[in-house]
Amino acid sequence: MKAIVTGAAGFIGSQLSERLIADGAEVVGIDCFTDYYARSLKESNLTRLRESPAFRFIEARIQDAPLPSLLDGATHVFHLAAQAGVRKSWGRDFGVYTINNIEATQVLLEACKDRPLERLVYASSSSVYGDEAALPMVETSRPQPVSPYGVSKLAAEQLCYHYFVNYGVPAVSLRYFTVYGPRQRPDMAFNRFFKAVLADQSISLYGDGDQTRDFTFVADAVEATATAGTRGVPGHVYNIGGGSRVSMNEVITMIGQITGRVVTIVREPTQKGDMRDTYADTSLARAELAFSPKVPLPRGLEAEYRWLTEIRAIG
Repeated sequence: MKAIVTGAAGFIGSQLSERLIADGAEVVGIDCFTDYYARSLKESNLTRLRESPAFRFIEARIQDAPLPSLLDGATHVFHLAAQAGVRKSWGRDFGVYTINNIEATQVLLEACKDRPLERLVYASSSSVYGDEAALPMVETSRPQPVSPYGVSKLAAEQLCYHYFVNYGVPAVSLRYFTVYGPRQRPDMAFNRFFKAVLADQSISLYGDGDQTRDFTFVADAVEATATAGTRGVPGHVYNIGGGSRVSMNEVITMIGQITGRVVTIVREPTQKGDMRDTYADTSLARAELAFSPKVPLPRGLEAEYRWLTEIRAIG
């Protein structure tokens, strides 16, 4: 396998790249280091990859990357690059999401036309469902995203499907459900919560805390993504959820137990675009990808906590 991984310096992309190399692949990583969070964190994600002769890194936007030459000989494309974040996707920042999530995907798909790829795997999001889908959410539910971010992810997902139907690009889409674990982005809830507790600060919790999420450990998401590159059916969309659907209040209780500290909560108003509940029906992924999440939420939270305490000790 010769794979191109976009967003290779990111939370999931870096760990996927490591997994592919461990399986014997050559990997070309592309990342433009957007300023959504500190470049130093993304650089640290690349540390092990840069030590591997099987890894080559290109710093560029997808729109500026030399895609024709990079795609020569490539068998797989894993498209994880995106502008993340529901809350920042409103207002004047929306243009960043259309450029990085929709335009970049179209440019990549256009470059993949008439290429003998085995698979193109696109990292979509549970945010495409919105609040109207019945629980558990199935891939055939009508998507009604409640945030501009969700709209941008759905638009890119639809582009993947259209390029499959019209040009034969063997695109597979994965709808990730709240991925967490080591290297998690600093804006994400578990990262923020652990850091606040370690610093003896209060946790800001949006809403009443009874909203629920289906949390997916990063190793399980990586496993599903790598497997989609060989077993995913072109044109299909798969839910990737960890089966750990709990409320945010329950998560905070777990964090207190793991850290051995008292957690102080500051209640904040519900944010526009935040979904109330998510819960994945993973029947299709289980049947076609042999997807079976291995890491339960308590063990995954402990792994993220250990990682955060280690990088704090180093820093």
